[in-house]
Amino acid sequence: MLMPSIFGESLFDEFFNDDFLRPEPRSTRRYATPATSVMKTDIKETDNSFELDIDLPGYKKEDVNAELKDGYMTITAQKNSQNDEKDKEGNYIRRERFYGSCSRSFYVGKDITEEDIKARFEDGILKVSVPKKEAKEEVPQKKFIAIEG
Repeated sequence: MLMPSIFGESLFDEFFNDDFLRPEPRSTRRYATPATSVMKTDIKETDNSFELDIDLPGYKKEDVNAELKDGYMTITAQKNSQNDEKDKEGNYIRRERFYGSCSRSFYVGKDITEEDIKARFEDGILKVSVPKKEAKEEVPQKKFIAIEG
């Protein structure tokens, strides 16, 4: 008989796991990948730009999209794979599917355009270069009301 477990997958696995002292919500722990292991990013500041190295192991260039909207650059990676193994008669021995996506946003500023950002994908790492731009200072304008007389 299947009973809900108050300890998750296994009492002893969780007890000896480092997460035992800082548990995550049960609804996400069992099925989702922890957010700390998805799209790990190194950001390096140079004199003229910010260089981002975003880890995307197992993804191909075609799986990755980058979008710039309202000053936010959003990187999205989506993967769909299916493994079918059949015997000689065509019966399934094993059939597995994986569908998943992850995304991460970075504020780059409203003055940055798509043409300013340079990106390349190599060896499972998305390398993005975002130039530094001085924020345009808005000059306060005096607005006068016309007085008739």
